[in-house]
Amino acid sequence: MKLPRHFLTLLDFSTTELQTLIARAIELKTMQRAGQCPELFKNKVLGMVFEKSSTRTRVSFETAMIQCGGNAIFLTPQNTQLGRGEPIEDTARVLSRMVDCIMVRTYAHEKIKQFAQYSQVPVINALTDMYHPCQLLADIQTYVEYRGSIQGKKVVWIGDGNNMCHSYILAARQFDFSLTIATPKAYQPSTEVIKQAQEHVTLHTDPVEAIRGADLVSTDVWASMGQEEEQTKRIEIFEPYQVNTQLLSLAKPDVLFMHCLPAHRGEEVSAEVIEGPQSVVWDQAENRLHSQKALLESLLK
Repeated sequence: MKLPRHFLTLLDFSTTELQTLIARAIELKTMQRAGQCPELFKNKVLGMVFEKSSTRTRVSFETAMIQCGGNAIFLTPQNTQLGRGEPIEDTARVLSRMVDCIMVRTYAHEKIKQFAQYSQVPVINALTDMYHPCQLLADIQTYVEYRGSIQGKKVVWIGDGNNMCHSYILAARQFDFSLTIATPKAYQPSTEVIKQAQEHVTLHTDPVEAIRGADLVSTDVWASMGQEEEQTKRIEIFEPYQVNTQLLSLAKPDVLFMHCLPAHRGEEVSAEVIEGPQSVVWDQAENRLHSQKALLESLLK
């Protein structure tokens, strides 16, 4: 039996394949705006396994399947045997015999790797503690729509060296841009991940120095899901890393601001920035729908 193609990190697709995906996502978006949704997924079913809850991930994947003639099934540990201790490999074996593709949103990245190992159909990483590759597809699509190619541009990540930061590191390698990361010393991204894109990444602890000349600035919440007990401590440590009007003014005049949402106004980003003219977060959020259609189409071919 032919092994299925998975999308667990951005490195699972070549640069050319990723660029083709972005172009197709833009094309599908144009088609939808014109009231033309091709039945790309007719009679296809997406199994959606959520260990971590989400708004954008669920709605974008489910809508993508429905708009293109397919269907999606929402699964959580509470309504499946996963919550009663069934081994991941057993769930993967059974589920993949019944659906055409599976997206998994979970905590440990090892879990999704194990799931993919035993699945007979493509598995999509819809977020783990290490990576969030689907969000990066939407981010790159958004940049391309506004400014053209991101190759050679300066992208700045400010805040926690988390799963989003890790995906930006891999994106820097795959899309050939320079990534400057500004984080507190104790919250830098994984050295193992940095090694995979060493020549594209620069580390800083000073956001003021990091942001100078930026074409794109991105951030995320300071305490991700599962880190709520650290919230107070993190707010104190990350306070100098808030993306506000003063900090953003040091970037290029035509800089774009992105945030994967949900956002905490007054913490990692000021209300003025997220609601301001440089913010493209709402297009970025919508583009999850279009880029994931392109991804699903590619995997379900």
